[in-house]
Amino acid sequence: MSAEIQITDSHCHLDFPDFEAERAGVIDRALAAGVTRMVTICTKLRLEPQVRAIAEAHAPVFYAAGTHPMSAADEPLATVEELVSLAAHPKFVGIGETGLDYHYTAESADAQIESLRIHIEAARRTGLPLIIHARDADEDMARILTDEHGAGAFGCVMHCFTSGADLARTAVDLGFYLSMSGIAAFPRSTALREIFASVPVERILVETDAPYLAPPPHRGKRNEPAYTVHTAQAAAGLFGMDWPAFAAQTQANFERLFTKAAEYGMAA
Repeated sequence: MSAEIQITDSHCHLDFPDFEAERAGVIDRALAAGVTRMVTICTKLRLEPQVRAIAEAHAPVFYAAGTHPMSAADEPLATVEELVSLAAHPKFVGIGETGLDYHYTAESADAQIESLRIHIEAARRTGLPLIIHARDADEDMARILTDEHGAGAFGCVMHCFTSGADLARTAVDLGFYLSMSGIAAFPRSTALREIFASVPVERILVETDAPYLAPPPHRGKRNEPAYTVHTAQAAAGLFGMDWPAFAAQTQANFERLFTKAAEYGMAA
């Protein structure tokens, strides 16, 4: 990959045990591939210190924190004040991931919705983007995001977007972004690719969700940030763009949403 072509892995999980033995090597491979920034996501607030430490130890790594919807009923409920306090860290760049998951944890829908609304308010107060996980909850997600945005604007990315066309349209109409993971490069993901192709390219981000969802040619193996390149290269043609132009567009999109990451270090 040309050294001039740079992209960002907007969502990964570098604190997971999958990377513990070779985290520095994983980050080095990402840099060598042209993935010059990574946002590692804390999914349980009690683990925030160790996720923060990874961002502090590695210059290309930023982080976000929240309570994953699948843990909303098992973890202590976050408070707006707690999230706002965490956001004071210079490398803390997003709120979440939060959201709704009715595929595995529909029984905790009420707790997930309460948690989601707390994270939304924290995004409003901090000006940082909300990072949304949505699975099998399209109607509730569209309704809550629309209602909450009407009560006070906030930025948002629909991470690892695999939902339907209606939720995609709702998100775009609200000014939000959709993030493409390795799933978008799977051979059988034709319908999902059609949804992405209907979205303005200015609203597209790329991610790995590593260690999950490795794109071809690594499908079935542990994912890592370097593989963002494979998803992005597969996506370029979907938007009728060459690879360098698409990479530059996703960089601009990331910096427009994740302004704190874009501005990090500029004042030094």
